[in-house]
Amino acid sequence: MELNKYITSTNEVLLYIGEPDFNLLNNLSNGPGDIWHSSLDQGFTDCFQDLKYQTSVYWWFLNDFKNQNSVVCWRINVNAFVIRETVWAQLGGLDTQYESLLVSGLDFGYNLLRNQNGVPLSVKELFPAEENNIKISTQDRYTFFFKNFKAQHPFYMLLRKGVFKFPFEFKAYLKAKNNAVKYVEKIIKPRILSEIKGKPTVSLVIPTMRRQVYTQVLLEDHKNQSYLIKEVVILDATPKEERESQFYRNEDFPFEVVVKWQTTKGSCRARNEAIDLCTGDYIIFADDDVRVLPDFVENHIKLLQTYKAAACNGLDIMAENVRQSLIDLEKRLNKIENKRWKVGVSSMFSNANSCVRRDVIQELIGNDVNFDGGYGEDSDFGLSILKKGHVLLHNPFSPNLHLKPPIGGYRWWDTESKKKGKNRKAQPWELKNPVKKIIPIPSPTITYGVLKHFTEDQVNEWRVKHLFLFLFKNNIKQIPFRLFQLPYKQLQFSKSLQYAKTLINLGIKYK
Repeated sequence: MELNKYITSTNEVLLYIGEPDFNLLNNLSNGPGDIWHSSLDQGFTDCFQDLKYQTSVYWWFLNDFKNQNSVVCWRINVNAFVIRETVWAQLGGLDTQYESLLVSGLDFGYNLLRNQNGVPLSVKELFPAEENNIKISTQDRYTFFFKNFKAQHPFYMLLRKGVFKFPFEFKAYLKAKNNAVKYVEKIIKPRILSEIKGKPTVSLVIPTMRRQVYTQVLLEDHKNQSYLIKEVVILDATPKEERESQFYRNEDFPFEVVVKWQTTKGSCRARNEAIDLCTGDYIIFADDDVRVLPDFVENHIKLLQTYKAAACNGLDIMAENVRQSLIDLEKRLNKIENKRWKVGVSSMFSNANSCVRRDVIQELIGNDVNFDGGYGEDSDFGLSILKKGHVLLHNPFSPNLHLKPPIGGYRWWDTESKKKGKNRKAQPWELKNPVKKIIPIPSPTITYGVLKHFTEDQVNEWRVKHLFLFLFKNNIKQIPFRLFQLPYKQLQFSKSLQYAKTLINLGIKYK
């Protein structure tokens, strides 16, 4: 493919095809994007929904984020895009093994976002709006699946698609299986981080319960930072009779320590109450059981300023035991040195280690407290950032060591979810309908998050795949026994949907 060249005011070379608005390119090149297009105004919105057979509802970018001037979007129109020359050179151009060049463009954008740590953005009015009727042939569909996914995924798609047109599907399946060339890993190198501009202030948020010792250790780590936070806001739900006064003393730290003893319930409420007390330009969210190196805060700010992005997740390293230290963290980082350096758009969000501009958090209001008592609030918050048109990055420069002590913290779903009757502690999502004989699986808050962000058709496919995997994953000798269990599994899923739909009807809540 022959591309034209455009030189920016900073002498960076951009490559393009089509007729972009050149007045926008200088500004775009100074931002987080690696490639820019206007496909959401050119008929590409939500195309190639067959990806649901691979990802179900477990990839944020199955659906496009709409109604924004600039938004992360991998569905690239191959006839109208702009890309940094350095990125194009690293990736080696388009894959031409498809029947349609349009599918080659979709493949390029998909891999850029999901595998190559790039940032593709759809920008309104960069290219003229137009109408395209995007059709993907059966052959290209199977080629894409065999090229990018493990063998079980095209086989699963064949089972789901082939009931009424099996001969045509099977023919394309076999041809792709024999001819498709597997994706070869290529990674876009991270940018060199710039020095911090100005004197941005940083607030640290730590929700905690029955872990004052661990929280205090994290505060000691922040006392040794190369770029000091302005304040830490601790929301502590430790019962009054268990609190110890030697912790969280302002006189022990070079930053302000704000402590609020939480009387409400749940980590989402805790973070929202803490956000209201924050005054920094940036807010770092941390779990109470992490350790961080001295350049942790500095590198969060450097990354966001260098890429001009709104938010990032730090690298989360799980400790092998609770006694491990920062020395162990450095040893772990040395072992993954060659694999660690990846930035790009993050497909997850972690309240254990993340940094977000405060104005963006204020735009989102806060965490949806319907997730309290379960899981999924992290993903919901990260998706909300992206849906507002912001870029959420992965940050390998700010790792943490996650200790995961066996007691304390806000999570009680794991232990309580298996209980029934009077022994069960009521979960917030149960409302006035306590769990009785049938324990909902998946966790109703996970299902609630899925209902919030995915279509009915995708939710139905998620259910089918959930039950399919239950039947056929692992030891096939257990299939007859699992068939016997299947009706109960169906009831559990239905019960999870019932609770989730009740939360949907309540609407998003922040208090």
